[in-house]
This record gives sequence, structure tokens and C-alpha cells, in this order.
Amino acid sequence: MANMLHLQKLSVGTESVEDLAAWQATRRAQTPDGLPRHVTRMWPKKAELLLSGGSIYWVIRGVILCRQPILRLDPYEGADGIARCAIVLDPGLTRVAATPRRAFQGWRYLDPADAPRDLAPGRAEEDTLPPKLAAELAEIGLL
Repeated sequence: MANMLHLQKLSVGTESVEDLAAWQATRRAQTPDGLPRHVTRMWPKKAELLLSGGSIYWVIRGVILCRQPILRLDPYEGADGIARCAIVLDPGLTRVAATPRRAFQGWRYLDPADAPRDLAPGRAEEDTLPPKLAAELAEIGLL
């Protein structure tokens, strides 16, 4: 889709897709209506493109391993009184082909042409490889 854009974001402190899911199940990581959210300092300038079918692609230990569709962007005020953006997400995590990524701060836009493909439904339930091994295999083209 030409009029769409994704985000990529490091999932800091997360060891696996299951860890990310567990964090998002906590009330602290949810909106008042129970959906997972990621609060960020900056409001995306290309919000309209993100809301046209975009997802967050989560980087876990240096590897993109899953994605979540972006449902909406909510204003959020932190305890410090600073206005922020809450990126509200679909609760389902879709596993994607392991794709190595170098560390970066904040989030980055991701062109749909560069986004990792979703894993086939049967593969999504397989045990995941350790992120370091997945990154090494992806780098040599085996994943």
C-alpha cells in the first residue's frame, strides 16, 4: 500500500515476544479501554500514513520478531505534566521473519517495502529461536 507507513521500535528490556505480550497485559501498559499502548515523547508527523494500516515492528534484542497494527494515536499527559503520544495497538502480536536491526533511539519510520513478512500461521506457533541466533541466521539469509 503506497499511502501507508509503519514504525519500528526497540522493545527495551524484553527478552522475547512472550515477554512483550506479558508486559502489554499489565494495566500500566494499557489504555483505559484495555488496549496495549506505547507512550512516546514525540507525536508522529506522518500520523495519517500510520493510521492507514500501519504497524509497529518490535525489535527484540537486535531482531525484528513481531508486529502490531496501530489502531489510533491518543494524547497522553505524563505525571510530569508533559504532553506525549500514546500509540494504541491491536492486542495481537503477529510474528514476522526475523530481521536484524542495529540499536537506535526512539522509533523510526519503516517503509512497507522494507517490512519483514509475516510468518505463515503454522510457523508462528513454533518455538522461537534465541534472538542472537535468529539475527545471525537472518544475516546469512537462512531465515
